[in-house]
Amino acid sequence: MDRTAATTRPADMLLQAHDLGFAHPGHTLFAGLSFAIGPGLTLLRGGDGRGKTTLLRLIAREIAPSAGRIECDAAPVFFETPADPAHDDVLVRDWLAARQQRFGGWRADLAAGLIEDFGLAEHLAKPMYMLSTGSRRKAGLVAAAASCAPLTLVDMPYAALDAPSSRRVTRLLADASAHATRAWVIADHERPAALVGLRLAVVDLGD
Repeated sequence: MDRTAATTRPADMLLQAHDLGFAHPGHTLFAGLSFAIGPGLTLLRGGDGRGKTTLLRLIAREIAPSAGRIECDAAPVFFETPADPAHDDVLVRDWLAARQQRFGGWRADLAAGLIEDFGLAEHLAKPMYMLSTGSRRKAGLVAAAASCAPLTLVDMPYAALDAPSSRRVTRLLADASAHATRAWVIADHERPAALVGLRLAVVDLGD
């Protein structure tokens, strides 16, 4: 069942966006966007070029909006992109260790379990550039879950994953949807088929 972010009680809100807008020179991605994010799972839905990744970066305060403002009570915010070429020469285990140092609530047991479930153990001693797109995404998902950040942002969580890993992600997101204090925000073109019937909020950027 869908629930709009606007139905979240004010006391539960971790983030509120007010009349948010972002534009590149000569091109507006979105304008007048207002929403709230509370605990559980939220989907940022939108077609190609509608600004899903940009909105994640705005929430993470990597960039500033062209208009409006974001109020966020959650810290730290998790938004990591292991596919970034800047990480190419970093060993997978070192990349994960750096995230463990950054996030004080890190759950080593959860990270170890996901590494096993995703088949990442054999890749831990490899530099990132040797990993496939899917394996890099798995490393990011391990860090996202284990960080225990109160606000966790993930772009395209299912992209380039094998079927067993996709099923594990579905279980992870099902758990996230029921969380009472932690919020996960995922961006995708549509609601992933595996999440049909799961309770989540939707911020729709259009097609």
